[in-house]
Amino acid sequence: MIHLTFDKGTILIKGSIKVPNSFWDKRVEAYRAQALYYRDIKTYLDASGFSYKDDVLDPVPCPELRMNTVLRDYQDNAIAAWLRAEKWGALVLPTGSGKTLIALKAVSISNPAIIIVPTLDLLDQWKAKIEDEFGIEAGTYCGDEHKLGPVTVATYDTAYIRASELGNRFRLIVFDEAHHLPSPGYSSIAEMFACPARMGLTATYERPDGLHKELSRLIGGKIFEISVESMEGVHLANFDLKRIHVKLLPDEEEQYRTNYDAYRKYLSDNNIILRTPRDFERLVMRSGRDRAARDAILARHRARLTALNSSSKLKTLSEILSKHSGPDDRVLIFTEHNDLVYRISREFLIPFITYTTRKDERTANLSKFRTGEYRVLVTSKVLDEGVDVPDANVGVILSGSGSKREFIQRLGRILRKKGDKKAVLYEIISKSTMEEGSSRRRNEAVDK
Repeated sequence: MIHLTFDKGTILIKGSIKVPNSFWDKRVEAYRAQALYYRDIKTYLDASGFSYKDDVLDPVPCPELRMNTVLRDYQDNAIAAWLRAEKWGALVLPTGSGKTLIALKAVSISNPAIIIVPTLDLLDQWKAKIEDEFGIEAGTYCGDEHKLGPVTVATYDTAYIRASELGNRFRLIVFDEAHHLPSPGYSSIAEMFACPARMGLTATYERPDGLHKELSRLIGGKIFEISVESMEGVHLANFDLKRIHVKLLPDEEEQYRTNYDAYRKYLSDNNIILRTPRDFERLVMRSGRDRAARDAILARHRARLTALNSSSKLKTLSEILSKHSGPDDRVLIFTEHNDLVYRISREFLIPFITYTTRKDERTANLSKFRTGEYRVLVTSKVLDEGVDVPDANVGVILSGSGSKREFIQRLGRILRKKGDKKAVLYEIISKSTMEEGSSRRRNEAVDK
């Protein structure tokens, strides 16, 4: 008789039957496979006609879970696509489109379930939504808090550490912000959980390093995608993108040209042409043994800082804030670095949120933004994902990278539909600097 058991994130196959993706472990005289392949092993054994005993899963007791919320049509379509894919796959939907409700529908179908999230803010938000929708107490795994529930929420960091003990306690695993999963280390979470049902949620599937290709192996590939444009005006707010180019101040122009020309001269003198991000990585590696290369990269960094943080942008920001000063306006200002956040906060007397902001202060600022006591917030990257941001109708990208993911996340912060609101996202870009290239690359995410 073949016997399947779970052993610290792996499946032991006793009975001298070699199944796909397994290897012989002479220590226990049995074949062993990553828990990821549990479903494939069962499928293989069923198709081969072997009789076997399956003691892999030890599910957490779970009551019947029913959803009270009625899904929208595209959310129903996403669930239908997931069911057609035999409960494996990644769903790609814009921020604000209700990915959480889609996942909770999946939880009502396949449970017990564990939700993996990247931040403590998201853990708290998921816990509240699970308890509100199903009327049960959600389990939580984060830091020193380890409490199992029929629907448990865990951070990526804790799930990574505890996968060997949790890997057989759930039938469904959901990865929120699934683009994090292929990161080194985190992929072992998917490998060590035996969950036969898997779902990934993200607004930005592709990764610049190409590791998103791993998602096909870990949770199933992309099975459903809906764009911002197709939802605009129906389920998301109508929006405009406005790009404003500003000139550097004379002293800034001099600093920028001095540093950028030094960087370009090094490339020219050494016949280096940068066509891809990989080419730039090679330049960074070269700087470890070439002092001149290091000086060139530092000069490029100083030039970029000058372009991103130009004082000219603050004058334009002032004009935008004056234009959107109505009682119903909610404005979010995004920057690349905290230094500019603090400068804006001082000069315009605007509350800020950064990674150093205490959780209670962050919650209070977001709450006052929601009620209208604060009409404007300035932040760096902390609101790009993982934080439930109240409705806003105006976004201002004062500085940012060329990342499409970052751009989509920031755009999503102003797209939650509320009545007939029209959202607007401003980009303020330093003219004739490398920032224009960054803007061009990130805007490829939205054809507008």
